[in-house]
Amino acid sequence: MDSLKRTAIILELIERMKEQGSWCGETHIQKCGYFLQEMMAVPMGFDFILYKHGPFSFDLRDELTAMRADNLLELHVRPYPYGPSLLPGAAAEIIMKSYPKTRAKYKSNIDFVVKTFALKGVAELERLATAFYVTREHEEKQNVEWRAEYIHNLKPHISLEEARLAVEKIDSLRLEAEELLKAVC
Repeated sequence: MDSLKRTAIILELIERMKEQGSWCGETHIQKCGYFLQEMMAVPMGFDFILYKHGPFSFDLRDELTAMRADNLLELHVRPYPYGPSLLPGAAAEIIMKSYPKTRAKYKSNIDFVVKTFALKGVAELERLATAFYVTREHEEKQNVEWRAEYIHNLKPHISLEEARLAVEKIDSLRLEAEELLKAVC
């Protein structure tokens, strides 16, 4: 996917997140971007690694920074305890209007991610994204208990019960996502 189409998808994702009431902090954008690419098969081309608070893409962070430099995104300061929001900037409309087909092509994918993840707290996003990452990395280990223990060992601040619930939720969401992807193909 070329970089301008990818930019249009990121802007669409952030705009939809904002419409749903997300405050659009970088953590939310990172996690929603991760689910959009990895669960919903939108080929944005970002590399994600398991980092401090779950899957993280330095490439996506660089892209967001470049988008700020190009006035495609603006930083909005939020009152404590929230960090800043990244919202579409003055130049965003030009990109959005230039790629209506790309935005339409991935509308269902974006809608699913926004509906499912945009309003979750960062701790829950970390658990769900980590559960999905572990599930994808260890496809052969589909046992819920094994994955929950693995997550708890990786991130001891996530209790075994929280990890188990996250794995069960991800298993359910994966099935939903697969059904949606079959329907749109």
